Amino acid sequence: MNKISDELAAKIIKKAVSKGGDYADVFIEHKRHVSIQLEDNKIEKIVSGTDAGIGIRVIFRGKSAYAYSNDFSEDSLFNLAETVSNAAKDGKDTTINLKKIKPRVDFMIKLSPQDVSMERKILLVENANKIARTISPKINQVSVVYRDSIQNVYIATSEGAISEDERIHTLAFIQVVAAEGDILQTGYEPIGGFIGFELFEENPLDKIAHNVAQKAVAMLTAREAPGGRMPVVISADAGGTMIHEAVGHGLEADLAQEGLSVYSNKIGEQVASSLITVIDDSTLPNKRGSFRFDDEGVRSRKTILVENGILKGYMYDRLTAMKDKVTSTGNGRRESYERRPIPRMTNTFIARGNSNPGDTITSVDKGLFVKKMGGGQVNTATGEFVFEVSEGYIIEKGQIGEPVRGATLIGRGPDILKSIDMVSNDLGFSIGTCGKDAQGVPVSDAMPTIRIPEIVVGGKV
Repeated sequence: MNKISDELAAKIIKKAVSKGGDYADVFIEHKRHVSIQLEDNKIEKIVSGTDAGIGIRVIFRGKSAYAYSNDFSEDSLFNLAETVSNAAKDGKDTTINLKKIKPRVDFMIKLSPQDVSMERKILLVENANKIARTISPKINQVSVVYRDSIQNVYIATSEGAISEDERIHTLAFIQVVAAEGDILQTGYEPIGGFIGFELFEENPLDKIAHNVAQKAVAMLTAREAPGGRMPVVISADAGGTMIHEAVGHGLEADLAQEGLSVYSNKIGEQVASSLITVIDDSTLPNKRGSFRFDDEGVRSRKTILVENGILKGYMYDRLTAMKDKVTSTGNGRRESYERRPIPRMTNTFIARGNSNPGDTITSVDKGLFVKKMGGGQVNTATGEFVFEVSEGYIIEKGQIGEPVRGATLIGRGPDILKSIDMVSNDLGFSIGTCGKDAQGVPVSDAMPTIRIPEIVVGGKV
């Protein structure tokens, strides 16, 4: 790993705050990555490589200045520090004494992806493609992607702390398209996390390929979903797409402070049903949004955002925490050394409730059961959302019935959260790469099986 000495880091920070900065940090990243992409029965792309660089930031009077480079020479680093120091104008002399801090949690990796041959990774992808295509002649497109990365970070701050983390991520996803006449249906499933190649021992990729292909074929014969207002049960298997988009982004402190969130200035108010507790927790083992330290060197932690329906707080990075005169919640994240950190979710979920998932379904006489969610759009300022349902079924007299396609869920986040009247005791996670301000970070989201007594379902009327 490209690295600098702790002594040099201290000198750079001292230079960065020399003109009066309130806070400064140094972020160093070294990342190795592999990506394999299969399309049309052949390996289309194999990419592997390394990237390394350093970023220096100064915070002064609620603003930040950031500069980065992949040149680790002392002259370059002091020039960067000089550049960001100009954000402050009140010269002062500062002593920086750096001390390494320990994380609250640690993560076990059984089989590092760097110890697995490229041939084995390619075979994994090819087998998944082969299995998916054996399901039906109606399968006309299969895409399989494998990725792994090992990211080492070093963070030194003007508060005197040094934090180091090694983040190992392994990921795969499969997309299958089935066709019959002019009807196309897609099955999609991603798996991954802060985990090594043992991911595929716990989640065999050929089994996932089989299930995804079966779903795509089954949805070809599904009738169009009925539209209108109706009860909806969202399965834990759907993951936390709704909580991430309709609620999570609105609880990121920068959006709340700028008045761009429907949850701005509502701490202490009831924003959800008393059955709802929303948590962001980067300490969970092997989850895609987990880490030992965030990208500002703050220890990972569990943060309760909403408790029994009451808004308790937001997700903060250092800058937004300084503005609100609170402590960072460890949500300062960045895509790479080329980006400054901003408040981001990690592993965000609705906590388990007390209902039995089966009882939640049988409680509905007629409605929609959402097995899997698709994409969607959300306006964080108003909370209004539209989500696609990629796998849905009619509920008839408390039983899951025939599959339907083309359904969407339309509503407003706070209204839906307040209306939820059953929360089950299961919990299902989904993974993704969350985009915000033109940078993406790995996240996971989860929710139990829930019942929404009434929501607008877009479909055939």
